[in-house]
Amino acid sequence: MNSFISSIITIFLTVPLLGFFIIYIINKLITNNTRKSIHKALDYSTILFIFAVHFLALTIWEKSFFWIIFLVLIIIAMVFVFIHWRIKGEIIFSKVFKGFWRFNFLIFFFAYLSLTIFGILRSALTFTFS
Repeated sequence: MNSFISSIITIFLTVPLLGFFIIYIINKLITNNTRKSIHKALDYSTILFIFAVHFLALTIWEKSFFWIIFLVLIIIAMVFVFIHWRIKGEIIFSKVFKGFWRFNFLIFFFAYLSLTIFGILRSALTFTFS
């Protein structure tokens, strides 16, 4: 049973797009609202993309960059809080966190795609020239 759960978690961490689509489909069946389903899928799959980027970087360079990912998350949060404070004059943490989290989805989604393409090309080139 533990190996089954471990396998499911591994699948979602290596292919976070699958997790995104499953979350979307489940929410779509429950709410019957496409927009809310997409937003929930974005919100819930962001953590999958963050860990997928970490494990891709670990696989490609054989070194953990989790501290850099954590540092980037903190800097993005600080920028979002500062911008929100400058525009609104007060900080509404629920709105700041929602914007921060969805921006992280964009950043880590593109980082995931970039690292996947880079990893494939790097493996193909090392296989071809070795």
